[in-house]
Amino acid sequence: MTDKSAPRRRGRPRGASDSRARIIAAAVDEFGEQGYDGSTIRSIAARAGVDSALVHHYFGTKADLFAEAVGVPMRPDLDVPGILAGPREDVGERLVRYILGEWEKPEVRRRGVLLLRATVSSKLTTPLFAGFLTRELLSRVTAAMDAPDAELRAGLVASQIGGLLLARYVMKVPPLVDATVDDIAAQVGPTLQRYLFG
Repeated sequence: MTDKSAPRRRGRPRGASDSRARIIAAAVDEFGEQGYDGSTIRSIAARAGVDSALVHHYFGTKADLFAEAVGVPMRPDLDVPGILAGPREDVGERLVRYILGEWEKPEVRRRGVLLLRATVSSKLTTPLFAGFLTRELLSRVTAAMDAPDAELRAGLVASQIGGLLLARYVMKVPPLVDATVDDIAAQVGPTLQRYLFG
């Protein structure tokens, strides 16, 4: 005979792996249909048939869930604010060094190349990834600048980095593939520095 009044044990919810998988599937569908900005934790939870608190429990923020759902290989939204908060005179170089340093890791590079190819070739993926970058990365870069054209400058930073990643890791342009991270950071860093604070 069981005691129905006994307190429930704490720990992972029952059916945790099933709930987590349903949330990820719902997130993929919701992000695909509504875009990054149009999707909310609440709408994803409703689609998955769970409470929004459970989505937060497993994934934290919308950016965390997006990264998990689409396989974002690195989290600039978490790391770049610290780079921007450091000494201003070499932010551009540190930014290049950080991004390329991450992409030199085989798993980051593998997933990053897949995501870049999908972003360039898919009408669905392009606005989705652009929304994530705009909200979670470029807005932080813009906030770090004291300039009336900060949004344009942040966009130029993104274009420089995006072009560099495409040329080095997707197109594999020989001089860029052969160059070291330090060499590229020394050449590209000052350009980003000018975009950011020039």
